[in-house]
Amino acid sequence: MFLPPDHIIEKTARLALEEDLGTGDITTVLTVPGHLKGSARFITKETGVICGWPVVEKVFQILDPEIRLTVQSPEGAIVKEGEVVAEISGPLPAICSGERVALNFLQRLSGIATHTRSLRELLADFPHVQLVDTRKTTPGLRVLEKYAVRVGGGQNHRFTLSEFVLIKDNHLAAAGGIRPAVAAVKKNSPHTLKIEVEVETEEQVREALAAGVDIIMLDNMAPEEMAAMVKLVDGRALVEASGNITAENIRAVAATGVDIISVGGLTHSVKALDISLEVNQIY
Repeated sequence: MFLPPDHIIEKTARLALEEDLGTGDITTVLTVPGHLKGSARFITKETGVICGWPVVEKVFQILDPEIRLTVQSPEGAIVKEGEVVAEISGPLPAICSGERVALNFLQRLSGIATHTRSLRELLADFPHVQLVDTRKTTPGLRVLEKYAVRVGGGQNHRFTLSEFVLIKDNHLAAAGGIRPAVAAVKKNSPHTLKIEVEVETEEQVREALAAGVDIIMLDNMAPEEMAAMVKLVDGRALVEASGNITAENIRAVAATGVDIISVGGLTHSVKALDISLEVNQIY
């Protein structure tokens, strides 16, 4: 499984620890003797998909290189309520100081992987449809959150604005429409650069096809209208569905024949998976 680059994991973990520790964990310093060692268990409190161990391990390594993480349920594993999914061991002060940051990452990323898996399972009858995320991610956590989408069985849309052209409503307003916008892109970029355009009407679909775009994004269309647009496109471009797609309507959207379904909710409003960290040995 493709992991986020180590330097990004470390940078993100250090920033989170700096935010949480401030000038130091005064509670742990005053209550936990520095010589103590121990172990603690990560325990799930609900069913879901585990994701985030590389970040958890990095958090504790930064605090104390002696800490060791032993994982029972690896990335992408489906776990049930009450399972011990990993154990951390080593200097107890570092375990106490890193608990919240480690759990924040683990719960957030596991929540994303869990939600992605649930939607991917709803698309089991539509294997040709790609389920992808969007750029609606937590600032500073995009690489990790998009990694969690992949762990959950989804795929990634663009990571940055520099990857390919996606012409949306404000671009169209500024450029004067689809034809001039696409013409400007083609004139000033290499032929290998893919062009996607967001549309809301049949007229815009026809204009996008005439302009020769690679991907047409149907924005906030009803399934019946999407099906008609897919028929109109007839394989001349990839078709992406986007906007207010939920567990309740995703199968109907997939049945329209679209190639891609993008869901901002995979990352922007997902519920964290409930996981606790409990000390079980002190020595």
